[in-house]
Amino acid sequence: MKLGVYNAILHDRPLPEALKVVADLGLTGIEINSGGFLPAVHVPTFDEILESDAARDDYLAIFEGTGVSIAGLNCNGNPLHPNPAIGDKHAEDVRRSVRLAHRLGQNRVVTMSGLPGGEPGATVPNWIVNAWNSAALDVLDYQWGVAAKFWKETDRLAADLDVKVALELHPQNLVFNPADVYKLVELTGATHVGVELDASHLFWQQMDPVAVVRELGPLVFHAAAKDVRVNKDTAAVYGVLDNRFRRLPPEENRTNLGGDEWANEWPKPAAWDFVALGKGHDTAYWTEFLRALHDVDPDMLVNIEHEDVELGRIEGLEVASKVLKEADAVLAASLVSP
Repeated sequence: MKLGVYNAILHDRPLPEALKVVADLGLTGIEINSGGFLPAVHVPTFDEILESDAARDDYLAIFEGTGVSIAGLNCNGNPLHPNPAIGDKHAEDVRRSVRLAHRLGQNRVVTMSGLPGGEPGATVPNWIVNAWNSAALDVLDYQWGVAAKFWKETDRLAADLDVKVALELHPQNLVFNPADVYKLVELTGATHVGVELDASHLFWQQMDPVAVVRELGPLVFHAAAKDVRVNKDTAAVYGVLDNRFRRLPPEENRTNLGGDEWANEWPKPAAWDFVALGKGHDTAYWTEFLRALHDVDPDMLVNIEHEDVELGRIEGLEVASKVLKEADAVLAASLVSP
């Protein structure tokens, strides 16, 4: 397997220093953020690379001799947001990322399906979690119409440039489980839109990521190694759809998500938390996760995403990489055993 790190956690340092961190972890890939919710910090010459071979070559030269190569691009955002200040920008970021991937010799772009409003003229997204009533299905019919148009066009661009777009099955997105993946492919006829298998968002939905990989098979294009710990006592009271988030005021440190939208503070105590690999599921589990991915594609890119607030930036990567490398070694040994 090809193991690396998603670079958002390393945006606090220049790209050459980030590459050294990844190399020191014993990993060989770095997934580069290219827009969406987060700026393309490690691609400062983005526009130039799209137009200039010299700029492209200068950028790629940064990776030479480091032992670390680009392992896909990431522009997670909401390209279907009904507010044009967010939706139009994130949609363009997806298209630009596909073009950038092609220019850099990459063939994977990670993003999200996006989430429209519930009806024409809406200004905020509407996430239907449980469509038990007919009005909710009416909303979904409208949203799928919006999504199908965008993703059909995007799939055509990706196919033309030989790039595959991998959608993270993430909350507050139209596509967040396998049934939604199948529906999007059916509606669009997509050949170059599939899934980034981020195990974390499946865990909290009470899904088994290994079973999901087996189910989706070749629709899995890319993977993220991120764990979840369900805090059983809290989840027993509030459930996994725990919605006790706190709005952060402007004077507190907060992350802009586009326009005038901001990330909120996680519930305390939480029903579930993102944690480094091993803190939610052991090495044996991650070995089987890698095995399922290997069966789909032996060269699958699997990148650590660090969002464990209990651990520092480097500390969290060290914990996660140790487990991931151990799992990969066990898998490799089993593949050569008689």
